[in-house]
Amino acid sequence: MNVYEAKTIGQRIFGNSYVGRGIAVGKTANGKKAAVAYFIMGRSENSRNRVFRENGREVTIYPFDESKVKDPSLIIYSPIREIRNRLIVTNGDQTDTIYDAVNDGGTFEAALDTRCFEPDAPNFTPRISAILDFSDGGMTYKMSILKSADEKGSACSRFTFSYPAIDGVGHFIHTYVTDGDPIPTFQGEPERLSIPDDIDEFTRDIWDNLDADNKISLYVRYIDLADGKIENRMINKWGD
Repeated sequence: MNVYEAKTIGQRIFGNSYVGRGIAVGKTANGKKAAVAYFIMGRSENSRNRVFRENGREVTIYPFDESKVKDPSLIIYSPIREIRNRLIVTNGDQTDTIYDAVNDGGTFEAALDTRCFEPDAPNFTPRISAILDFSDGGMTYKMSILKSADEKGSACSRFTFSYPAIDGVGHFIHTYVTDGDPIPTFQGEPERLSIPDDIDEFTRDIWDNLDADNKISLYVRYIDLADGKIENRMINKWGD
């Protein structure tokens, strides 16, 4: 087995009915841009009733049909926020926890030490997060997963992974292994990806290979490391 193998994200998700929510971060093959992607999937009517909306350079999730919202606490949040030379990407309201900590001079890890997995027994959905740091004209990134230490949700295990940016390489973390009852939590370290130069190629590879019934929304951003210029792509199953 080649532990350094970097598959496309399409190869990682094809044929998997439910990887849940996912974050991909990396650097394009030509070394010129940072690449970030965040997607959500849903099985219940409450989970599927969502769309992404851009708010300046940030992204917020809103209900597509407000009349159908049963519990907004775990489905309405800002998955992408910027603060100075950092970009935060998460699958929950821990985005704001990280933002506030960094704004006050704290760290990604310390912020997440105050949070835990989601209180949605029996699944105990993990909180997955990433932060990109563009200090000194370069790029590094960290990824995190907070997940239940046992089937009872009695304690929280916390894992953080720190990466240098390597041309053409990225990492992918998602909430679940696949569908199930309860849904099995993501295991191991983030999966290595190959990152293409073309944002549309990357976007299509994700959207076309996510399960057609369960995919809901996708947001992709490429950031030019020389001048900070951004390109965004957003796809919503509903509302576009």
